[in-house]
Amino acid sequence: MENQVKMLREKMNLTQSELAERSGLSLRTVQRVEAGNILKGFTLKALAKALEISPESLTITSKEQVDIQRAKIINLSALTGIVIPFGGVIVPAILTYQTKDLRNKELGKGIVCIQIIISVIFSVLMIISPFIQKFFSFKFPLFLAILILFLILKLFIIIKNGISLNHNQNLSIKLKTNFL
Repeated sequence: MENQVKMLREKMNLTQSELAERSGLSLRTVQRVEAGNILKGFTLKALAKALEISPESLTITSKEQVDIQRAKIINLSALTGIVIPFGGVIVPAILTYQTKDLRNKELGKGIVCIQIIISVIFSVLMIISPFIQKFFSFKFPLFLAILILFLILKLFIIIKNGISLNHNQNLSIKLKTNFL
């Protein structure tokens, strides 16, 4: 999609500013579209009119939808961490490593980074929970509360990122910089 708008703009020998002026959109909107934002509504119609093509020609193709499917699978594979210890890191990491597409690989790395952070924090909390429980003389098993919170947090992140991948093809919960 972004390549299609950029390609058509360049074919018409237009700069991004000229396309923005011609379409009645802001320069920033044109930049976002060329960077990969989904075209819909007014923006789609305005760009199509400015580029002298039908709006249907600028809609997402099935190939682009398939491209993001790999990231959705990687995100859902993090659920294996609920059943297999560190499966929420290992399985998405393997799927990310096997991914050829750069966009999905970057999304996969973002997913794996978040899962690593969650797993490390969970592991540390599980190790220190008996000491905290003994220090504060809690009667209930503290590790159970930590385990339940971990599962809820993991599900929340996976669902939130899944919804975000569906709507804007990006992760809503991610680190500012990936360490992978």
